[in-house]
Amino acid sequence: MSGVLLTTTVGSFGKPEYLQKARNAFSRGKLSRDELTALERQATKEWIRRQEDIGLDILVDGEMYRGDMVAYFADLIEGYREGGLVRSYGNRYYHKPIIASTVSRPKPMTVDWFRYAQALTDRPVKGMLTGPYTMLDWSFNEAYRTRRDAALALAEVVRQEAEDLEKAGAKYIQIDEPAIHARPEEIGIAIEAMGIVTQNLKAKTISHICYGDFAAIYPQVLGLPVDQLDLAMSNYEYRWLDLFDTHPFTKELAIGIVDVHKHELESVDEAAAGIRKGLRYVTADKLYPHPDCGLKTRTVEETIDKCRVVVEAAKKVRAELKEKVPA
Repeated sequence: MSGVLLTTTVGSFGKPEYLQKARNAFSRGKLSRDELTALERQATKEWIRRQEDIGLDILVDGEMYRGDMVAYFADLIEGYREGGLVRSYGNRYYHKPIIASTVSRPKPMTVDWFRYAQALTDRPVKGMLTGPYTMLDWSFNEAYRTRRDAALALAEVVRQEAEDLEKAGAKYIQIDEPAIHARPEEIGIAIEAMGIVTQNLKAKTISHICYGDFAAIYPQVLGLPVDQLDLAMSNYEYRWLDLFDTHPFTKELAIGIVDVHKHELESVDEAAAGIRKGLRYVTADKLYPHPDCGLKTRTVEETIDKCRVVVEAAKKVRAELKEKVPA
């Protein structure tokens, strides 16, 4: 896929009300797994159609079948068991999983969902995974001698899933590491673990990083072996871009230009200004505008509106760039 300022999203979308009710009913034993899966597939199809209607270039499945980004995978990885409730954001809680024994992947975890979503559209759909360092940091480790040992073991599991996504046709594979700046002294572990995940991949690789002290791991994070870093910028008023003035940014940049933690909708002009800021550091073919982070905390309507602003802002800046090209 070629083009400039290709638009995308980080991965998760707001779940429709009927699916929220269904997931609650399933957790109470009032709905079967097959009934829930059918509704998750319905919501996935609806989100693929909406993304096409909005005009996004690189799509996602919307994660209608997932709750927390770590707990979802922990439920499917052998060696984990459920832990107690901890707060993740606002009044949202999840059961922090425990690495209780040697981890392994009994079967693919996201591949069928990727295949289903990709079959619904001619546009590329990203494979979406949680990275090994975040899987470690957002879990309790009771099985491995060191955190590095646990991260590298998890990296083998994520590598298997990533390679299966590529075999299934994924041209873009995103391995999210939002915890990568939680312990800056462990950036080397995160880089080593990601190297295991991406070592054999031909697909374009992406890692999403959000909401933390990005300055504490820059420029070391440029050593993360992925093609593209996906960064929340709008929420931080783009101040992390200033770091690139002292040490050049060397990867593709997916730049957050609308804040997913605000109900208020940014104007197209505000979002376009964010794209122009990014163009100071990377060329238009290496800049991917998108919302700051996943949109699962927003309603369906808010999600659609935020994504429309991204698409319209990209159109606006593309037109400006075209005008600058000599006839």
